[in-house]
Amino acid sequence: MQNPSARRHDATGLLTVISCLAMLTLLGGCTNFYGRGIQYRIEHRYSVGDPQFLRSMGSLVEPGILASNHVTTLINGDQIFPAMLAATRVAKKSICLETYIYWSGDIGKQFADVLVEKAKAGVKVHVIIDWIGSRRIESSLLRFMEDGGVEVERYNPLVWYAPTRLNHRDHRKLLIVDGQVGFTGGAGLADFWKGNATNPGEWRDSMFKLEGPAVAQMQAAFMDNWTKTSARVLDGDDYFPELKPAGDQFAQVFKSSPRDGTEDVRLMNLLSIAAARKNIRLSAAYYVPDALTTQEFLEAVRRGVKVEIILPGAETDSAIVKHASRGKWGPLLQAGVKIYEYEPTMFHAKAMIVDDVWVSVGSANFGNRSFRLSDEANLNVFSKEFAAEQIRIFEEDKAKCSEVTHRDWKNRSMWKRFMEVITAPFRAQL
Repeated sequence: MQNPSARRHDATGLLTVISCLAMLTLLGGCTNFYGRGIQYRIEHRYSVGDPQFLRSMGSLVEPGILASNHVTTLINGDQIFPAMLAATRVAKKSICLETYIYWSGDIGKQFADVLVEKAKAGVKVHVIIDWIGSRRIESSLLRFMEDGGVEVERYNPLVWYAPTRLNHRDHRKLLIVDGQVGFTGGAGLADFWKGNATNPGEWRDSMFKLEGPAVAQMQAAFMDNWTKTSARVLDGDDYFPELKPAGDQFAQVFKSSPRDGTEDVRLMNLLSIAAARKNIRLSAAYYVPDALTTQEFLEAVRRGVKVEIILPGAETDSAIVKHASRGKWGPLLQAGVKIYEYEPTMFHAKAMIVDDVWVSVGSANFGNRSFRLSDEANLNVFSKEFAAEQIRIFEEDKAKCSEVTHRDWKNRSMWKRFMEVITAPFRAQL
């Protein structure tokens, strides 16, 4: 049972967050960003290994899936930041960076230094940072970048005449260099992503380096919000060069945004679950399942699919998500879904692996905020070799988890049950 001091700290933070969510719900009640969303009816007709799956995914979740790509996995800050900084240091024409979190600190300064250095060398440098996500970036660091020639745009700042914009955030994490190499995943630019997840101060996360024809799709995803924010269209060879084959992986970079009325992240997940025949492995930093995704998981289990989910454990940066999520685990656990809680530190990785061949990674979490409220971008990869690597990483993460059984869930404390009731009305915001 949680100790009293931890409960008080938990409750204080939750009250603050709940107050904010209540305000957002009130302000946004008249918009189409809320509610259950489209109740898709998707039947299990083919597997992810069937050519029809790629045809359907490439048509229903645009753009299409492209051949001849190569994706490199980067685990935790020790691999992520050196690779991203190395790519920017050799930029010759353009650097396009879009991120939700950009905070001052060592990592923020390292990136600012390189971006200014390249801008002064004549490289075109464009940065989009979310207005809320970048709240902890010092004005002096912004001025340093802007005075050095970096074009910086802040996404959706609060204005008095459109308060509901506060709930529409840019959660994408994209870096594209010279239009030839791209990065995406879960990591923002802040010091708690440094290191190798060896202690609670170092988050567990992954980024992915993309090379090949699909980089143009990632560049287009960046241009989506750059154009919406600045009204400037960036094109030409500096941003969209001819891209040669880089490997043998099929890949797709797609975006989703409530501004466009799309639910592509949600649809992609539902199509992937519906096509599973053997197994689904889900790593989710924030997991708030709705009735439809829960039903798809249950139907998958009934046809013999093994479903495993890794979630943050005690080390979480969002207690409200944890409470709201846990209240929905009962039917999943009873049906045989395996749920694991990561123990060493905050688990921020995001990946779905289906039938050992189909993988989706990127910025999107598994909940309504990513499905319907925020701008997201994900990288989908069809490759047995890439999937095998992600399975190995999943199993390594699982070894650092504790399993939550159905008995554990049924016997959870009254305090946890109370917090689940308190947070339940805000699941549509999480």
